[in-house]
This record gives sequence, structure tokens and C-alpha cells, in this order.
Amino acid sequence: MAERSFSEEVKKLRAGAGDIFEGEGILAITKALLQSGVSYVGGYQGSPISHLMDVLNDAQEILSELGVHFEANGSEATAAAMLSASINYPLRGAVTWKSTVGTNVASDALSNLASAGVTGGALVIVGEDYGEGSSIMQERSYAFAMKAQMWLMDPRPNLTSITDMVERGFELSEASNTPVFYMMRIRGCHVTGEFIAKDNVAPVFNSQAPVTPQREPEKIILPPYVYEQEREKIAQRLPAAIKFIREQGLNEQFPGRYESLGIITCGGSYNTVIRALQRQGLADVYGKAEVPIYCMNVAYPLVPDELVEFCIGKEQVLVLEEGQPEYIEQGIQTILRRRDIQTRVYGKDIMPMAGEYTGQVMLEGVTRFLLAAKDTQIPLELDMASVLALQTPVSDDDIAALMENLPPRPAGLCTGCPERPLFSAIKQLQEEIGPFHISSDIGCHSFATAAPFNLGNTIMGYGLSLASSSGMRHALPHKAISIMGDGGFWHNGLTSGVTSAVFNGHDGLLIIIDNGYSAATGGQDIPSLVEPNLIASTIDAQRPQREQWQNIEDACRGAGVEWLQTVSTYNIEAMKNTLHDALTTDAPGLKVVIAEGECMLNRQRRIKPLLKKAIDTGQRVDRARFYIDAETCTGDHGCIRLSGCPSLTIKDNPDPLRVDPVSYVDNSCVGCGVCGTNAHSAVLCPSFSQIDLVYNPTRFERLRHGLRLRVRNWWRDRDLRRGERARL
Repeated sequence: MAERSFSEEVKKLRAGAGDIFEGEGILAITKALLQSGVSYVGGYQGSPISHLMDVLNDAQEILSELGVHFEANGSEATAAAMLSASINYPLRGAVTWKSTVGTNVASDALSNLASAGVTGGALVIVGEDYGEGSSIMQERSYAFAMKAQMWLMDPRPNLTSITDMVERGFELSEASNTPVFYMMRIRGCHVTGEFIAKDNVAPVFNSQAPVTPQREPEKIILPPYVYEQEREKIAQRLPAAIKFIREQGLNEQFPGRYESLGIITCGGSYNTVIRALQRQGLADVYGKAEVPIYCMNVAYPLVPDELVEFCIGKEQVLVLEEGQPEYIEQGIQTILRRRDIQTRVYGKDIMPMAGEYTGQVMLEGVTRFLLAAKDTQIPLELDMASVLALQTPVSDDDIAALMENLPPRPAGLCTGCPERPLFSAIKQLQEEIGPFHISSDIGCHSFATAAPFNLGNTIMGYGLSLASSSGMRHALPHKAISIMGDGGFWHNGLTSGVTSAVFNGHDGLLIIIDNGYSAATGGQDIPSLVEPNLIASTIDAQRPQREQWQNIEDACRGAGVEWLQTVSTYNIEAMKNTLHDALTTDAPGLKVVIAEGECMLNRQRRIKPLLKKAIDTGQRVDRARFYIDAETCTGDHGCIRLSGCPSLTIKDNPDPLRVDPVSYVDNSCVGCGVCGTNAHSAVLCPSFSQIDLVYNPTRFERLRHGLRLRVRNWWRDRDLRRGERARL
């Protein structure tokens, strides 16, 4: 199961030498891996790199033909551990994940890998989710690269540079016996373009041509070898990397007319720099700039000789480095001062210390830098006042007008999501028992920390919610409550959470949301995936059955959990009662409630084609829809506050004597029934009704429908006649 199908696009991966390859960045990276003779590929899903996993999954036929091994790993740590194949053998390997959270998870394996060193090229393709579009804490991969002595590539975001740097990344890794980070920004992952393809290269060693096992004790990370490994990093690998980067021209220098100035930037920011210069009339749309640019496609390590050559004779240079601390700027300052180069270096003194360098931020910084030039008069199309005017704060009137025409769209749970009724039950229970402190987790369920549920106090890491509640459980007025998903459970929660809680006698409540997939990253398979039996048998019969691989309940009981209940999330009343029992029971030890309900997004992806096929072939199919009686609705909207479903919205009140809008179920409804169940469970107004839409009804159903229609029409006509006589 994948977030997006690339079944058609992957056919482009068969392109040969001289062919023009067109596509987006993720597809180009896959092609570059195959052109590089990669032997094995693995990874873990996560924005913005998850599509790379989807491409690899859809390209398994091509990978198999070449003898390339692909594996979807259970975590970033297991993916990083795959790279140990490159330590002893000339096997080129690549793994991928979202950074920096994924890099943090994989840190132990990566540090050991970097210490031991590699024989075959080892590439870690990280999706750098940083800046204003980020979904994680604001950190950078650069710090880890420096700490572990792994080289960091940050290519210019065009397909030619992206593919070339993948191949050069393997060569750099082998030339310096060091694993390499290959960093892709969000925009680079999805940039489109073209490049001239090369032939795919089968790995030298595979299942048909195995390597000869060998043991190299000096690559084991134990004393005394670790001391030699540390010395080797600095004395041999670093100089080898710098030599290769310089000789192969991995970093690029672009000349310009104003030679007394210079801009030093990482590859990922290059396009934004060109755009800023273009706004000032100092660059064209093809990237030809009037100011010299030193573009570091390898952000770490720095190449001292190249930096000195670029800066000699320049009055001032601007170092553009997103985030803090300013590692690159400090490194450049050190290199120049040790060589007694007195070029003035601008950086964080005129650029923001933190945050992404957006187009506006870059334009302001570059303009300040250009205006600081002493001996060179540079004509600018925009003065500083004009540049700053582009960043004029939006007025309250503008915001009000915007909100009137563009309603807010915060991240939230999908229509029909099985997690929504769980949080509705918790919210109702909280009204009865009192406020809860809830340790939340990474995943779709983290959206419950926002409106309308407002449930959840902390998020510490994928599968760590139960572990994070251990330090506060003794000080809470209720049992410690933790929530995690099935993906988090298998990723980390079973070992670091459940097992530890049982061992330490944790008297708390763990709610595991079992929706059947790693849903938040696009619906990929997980160990507890099971083919659900949640739709009509006429549809179920058309798909093959598969047994469940692993069982969460069995895993918990195997870890020592004794109090355990499994409840359907859509049964709100049963869920409330079960959670109440778990929080009030005197039974010792950890209490686990498994909340079952298939991810609705994946369910709809699965059943919609089957429903359409069944309808087209004349099979009887029924679908539940829900309706709110506008005359009964009070306009209180308690149903919306308890559910928050995107399909549950409002419309104008049809009664001219009533002002408040009424609730309304729009056509995106998937018929999960949560809104109506909430109305019953929370004792709300009786305005909800269920409507069954029947396709290809039977002959008896058609006759029954006709009879009902005639009876209703008779009663309607009778009432009309009575009303007419009353008026006369």
C-alpha cells in the first residue's frame, strides 16, 4: 500500500543512454541510483521523502531484473543498519528517511557506520523537512554530519545536478571510505524537469553472484580499533574527501561582473539566490548572475583551498546558511583568518539567525549585502525601502476579508477517520471524570491535540508516548493516559513502552489505535496489517483474503499485559465504558485498550473501484449516508464540537425567524455514522437520520419502494386537500 501510485512513471526508469528523462526529483533520484549500480536500497517513510519509497515499491520488477534488493524497513534505525553491508564488501547501498527526526532515530547505527568506515559507497538520502513548510522541530542534519564525520551533499535543485550528485555521492563515499548524507529539500523532492539518461547498471554482486565472506577486525567498533578509526577519520578520510571534491569539481563557481563581491551558498538555496539577484536586475532567468557565486553542492566538509581562491581579491562575501548555529560561516571565517585573508564576511549579522531563507528573506539579505559595498557602485532595481515594503504587515481589514473568503484549513483527521470517534469518546468521558493529562504520539492521532478535541499534552517521539508518561504518573490525579498508533507500536512502542511499563509495574492506560496501516505517512503496510471485513460480501468476494501477519493483542500479552480490551472505535458507547473501566479498575499493572478501525482513506481507496465495478456489473450495492433535519437542528453545533468531521459543516437556516446557521452533512460524507452515534451517546438533539442509497435494487425492493411512494403521495395529497378546504 502506498500514498501514491507510480506504476506508470516507473516505466521511465528503463530509459537508456541518450534518452531524455522527464519527471520529478524523487523519480530522478531512483533513476540515478540504478545508473550508479546500487546493490541494495531501504528506508522508512516520511515527508518529504516518502514518495521515494513509493517509487521503489512500484519499481520492484525493474529492481529484480537488475538484481537490486529493496526493503521497506521497520524504522530508520533498521534502515541505517542495512548499510553495514557496505562496510566489508564493495556493495553500493542507499537508504532514505525524513530528517532530522529519522536521523535521530538512526543515530546509533550511523555513528557506528561512520566510525567503521565503508568499502562500498553508502548513501543516506534524507528529506530535510526544515523551514516554514516543516512538520517537525526545527533542526538541521548539518550538526550530525559534523559530529559523526559523514559528508553532507546539498545539490542544486535541478534534475541534472540531482542525478549527477547521486552518482558522485557514491564515488565520494568510496574515495574517502565514508558514508555520505544526500540532502533533499522539500522543493527539490518535487521539482520537475529533464536530464539525459544513462544505462542502468546491474550491481557486480547479487544473489546470482555472491560476495566472498571476509572478516576485518579493525572495522569492529571496540577498543583498540575505535581509537584508530577516530584517527583515520581526520588523518585519511577527511583529506581524501576534500581532494576528491576539489578534483572532481563537485562544488561550482559561477563568475560575475562585480568581482569585488561574492556570494557563498549551499546548493539547495541556489535557486532562491538567483531569484533575489534577478529581482535586483543582477541575474537572468537562466541563472547567469552579475555577482560571483560559490555554490557548495557538498556542504560538509568545507574545501579550504576553494574558499580561499574564491575570496582572494574580494572586498566582501555573503555566506548564506539557513538555521543556527552558523557552522558554515564560522568554518569559513576560521579558514580565511588562518590564511590571513581579510575579506569581510557577512552572514548572520545581516541574515536571520533561524528559519528558512524564503524569497523575501533572501531578497532583503542580498540587498543589504549589495548596499554595503564600499568601492563598487551597483545599480539596483529596488532600493531597501521598496524591498521592505514588500513585507508590509497585513492589516486587520485584510485579514478579515481573507478569512471571509478563505476559511482556515488546519491539519486534521480525514472524513470518516476511525480515530475521530475514539477522541469523541475520550472527550465525553473527560466531562464526566475531569480533565486528563494525555501523553500523545507521532501519527494521525497527534491532530487530536488541536481543536475541536484539544486532547494531548506532550509528543516526544514515534512510539514513545507510554515511556514519556512514566515520570509523571505518580503525580497525576488519574491513571497516566498514553495514546499511540499501530505504526508507533511496532516502531518503538512495544519495546520501549509496553515491555518497560510491565517491568516497572506502570499502573496506567495505554490506548493503541489500530487502523491497519502506517497511515500518517501514506498508508504503507505494517506487521499487524489484516485484510478487514468491513464492506459488503459482494465486494469482499472480489479480493483475495490474507491472514494477519502479527497481532498487537498477542504481542502485548506476550510482553506481560494482563488487562487488555479490544474495542471498535466506531462503537462510542462501548469505548466510553471500556475506558471508564480501565481508569477506575483496581487491577494492578498496565491497562491496554486496542481501538480498532480501518484507516478510512485507505478503505475508500480500496473499495471505491470495487463498488464502481459492482454497480457497473449490476450487483446490488448499498451505501449509508447521513442527513440532518434543518427544522429539528437547534443550531447549537455540539455535534461539530464533538466530531470535527470535515463533512459536518453548516448552512443558512431555512427558517427566516431563526438566525443561527444549522448543521449540515455535505457530499464528502463516507457514511461512517460517527456524527449520529455522537448525537445519541452525548444525548444531543435528535436531528440526525440515516439514508441508505441502494444501487441496482432487487425487484422486491423496487416494488416496495413504489408502494411506499404511493402511500406517501396519498398522505401528502390528503393533507393538501384538507389545507385547501380549511382555507375555503
